[in-house]
Amino acid sequence: MLDGSRRCHRTIGRVSWLTDLTKRLVLGRPLRSDRLHDTLLPKRIALPVFASDALSSVAYAPEEILATLAVAGLSAYALSPWVGLAVAVVMLTVVASYRQTVHAYPSGGGDYEVATTNLGRTFGMVVAAALLVDYTLTVAVSVSSGVDNLASAVPSLEPHRVGIAVVLVVVLTALNLRGVRESGSAFAIPTYGFMVAVLGMIGYGLFRRYVLGSDLPAESAHFQIQTTHSFTGLAMAFLVLRAFSSGSAALTGVEAISNGVPAFRRPKSRNAATTLLMLGLIAVTMIIGIITLALVTHAKVIDEHDSTVRLAGAPDGYHQKTLIAQVGQAVFSNFTPGFYFLAATTALILVLAANTAFNGFPVLGSILARDKLLPHQLRTRGDKLAFSNGIVLLAGAAVVLILAFDADVNRLIHLYIVGVFVSFTCSQAGMIRHWNRQLRTEKDPSARRRMRRSQAINTFGLALTGAVLVVVLITKFLLGAWIAIVEMVLIFFVMRGIRRHYDRVAAELVPTDKLHLLPARNHAVVLVSQVHKPTLRALAYARATRPDTLTALTVNVDDVDTRELLAAWERRGLPVPLTVIESPYREITKPILSYVKRIRRESPRDLVTVFIPEYVVGRWWEQLLHNQTALRLKSRLLYMPGVMVTNVPWQLESSERAVDRGSRIQAGDVRRGVEPETRPSTPTKAGRPRDQRE
Repeated sequence: MLDGSRRCHRTIGRVSWLTDLTKRLVLGRPLRSDRLHDTLLPKRIALPVFASDALSSVAYAPEEILATLAVAGLSAYALSPWVGLAVAVVMLTVVASYRQTVHAYPSGGGDYEVATTNLGRTFGMVVAAALLVDYTLTVAVSVSSGVDNLASAVPSLEPHRVGIAVVLVVVLTALNLRGVRESGSAFAIPTYGFMVAVLGMIGYGLFRRYVLGSDLPAESAHFQIQTTHSFTGLAMAFLVLRAFSSGSAALTGVEAISNGVPAFRRPKSRNAATTLLMLGLIAVTMIIGIITLALVTHAKVIDEHDSTVRLAGAPDGYHQKTLIAQVGQAVFSNFTPGFYFLAATTALILVLAANTAFNGFPVLGSILARDKLLPHQLRTRGDKLAFSNGIVLLAGAAVVLILAFDADVNRLIHLYIVGVFVSFTCSQAGMIRHWNRQLRTEKDPSARRRMRRSQAINTFGLALTGAVLVVVLITKFLLGAWIAIVEMVLIFFVMRGIRRHYDRVAAELVPTDKLHLLPARNHAVVLVSQVHKPTLRALAYARATRPDTLTALTVNVDDVDTRELLAAWERRGLPVPLTVIESPYREITKPILSYVKRIRRESPRDLVTVFIPEYVVGRWWEQLLHNQTALRLKSRLLYMPGVMVTNVPWQLESSERAVDRGSRIQAGDVRRGVEPETRPSTPTKAGRPRDQRE
């Protein structure tokens, strides 16, 4: 009986055979916990995994700069190299600052750990909320931008942008559920392909223009930009700042490496710092190169949602292509395969850039769950040793944003960079305090010089990122940044509420001397509906526990059925008295609860154990036909102090199939430490084991 109960317990809550098969096909074979070191990333894989977001930003950040400046007319394009240079300076400063962070805090907490340790939990929660919002927007913006580029190449896909974006998020989710290393290997080729395509386009374009002297006109080169506004003085300065804040989207994703240090191979900090440096140099080269080629090819882009600016000379029905597509088409005008390679890798990298968030969000979520700021379920690793719950949560939030904003990059981009610069600024302030604390105890002159140098880098980073944050808030607030701020505030208060709940529960569960006192007596109550095998098993088990009193209890909702039950009870000569409770309104739950409460009132120091016979079924729809009364009773009895509820299972024949499935390895077994077993021979009605009959 006990062996049957154990096997039955393994089947409760298991997914169906079809669901388990689907999960195995999507996720692959599960990994043991001691194989975690096999999932660590070398630098060549870590670069596409953690830097794909920042690298892909060069596909739309230069376009955002030019589209913003276009509001002031074509002459404002002359300012684009300076705006791009300012973005490059900020990027290199942030990269240098985070190189200090990965050495000082290699545990993977990144900005959150820096802010919490040095500025306090409140600032840590602000940073965490900002990063969670930023990671979610990274997925939504990257996928939507990728679909935009795809629709530019295949216009027939334009009406289906939202649906395609949602499908791509689902595909990315499945890839990441297979594990960090496997998803990184899958994304490495497109990421490196994009780097080759863009850097090759820059080199080839500059060679054709300045060495061969070729003209490289973009398809929009002969269009004119017409605007209804003129910008001078402060208005022009504000527009330039707005262009700078839009171009700063190129910095999103830089912080992901500091959050993902534990995923690197040893030496973790040095490998992470090297990856950061490679990311910064490659991204800056791409941004400056694309802006340069945009001016060389005379490409023109505008914000199509802005009614104050339009492209004069464009043919009727003209659909504006992305900036990188226009530049690529001009540069590779004599080498068409090069353009298609650029277009394909750009669309791929924009979609796969979301992988940065899929690696950063779950790790951050697990750290926040460890600190009791998010539900503990986010700490659980899945079958492939990835934080599966965090991955699914991120995917769900990103899908909501895509649906809410119709996968429109121009609307989503205004929400995008607020969170990342909040975390940048708080992180830099925290690092300054970190070095101040280290300098108070460090006596070695060379070490102090290194600390002073690092502190100077972080101080410059604080000034720069703080200034950018102010610019972003001023220029983007009414355009949609307020939505991101509201989301951060809501997440902040949710995390604070979760922390208070966990703290309150922990304080409530601290053992006291009273818990060592044993109950005076134990009253056992076995619930009876009819005299059958489940009832007899429950009675036998209750008697085996040797309670002080034992009562079989039934509720009279039908006189005929009750008389038949009493007669059957007497015929079997059961040694336990059967107590009948009257229920004139045919209620079952309330009379039983009243009976238990009466025992508790009469003997407050006594314990009441309620034994509930319960069927164990093998098909999901059978659960709808059985155990409903038992479920209602358990849900009510669990709230009564001094009352223990014991389920006594009886396995129906249909559960045998579930037991057979339970002998094979199931989803989640590895992380729970359950070893696969040899399938037992299940007895049948004929008395022979199933395997012998077959």
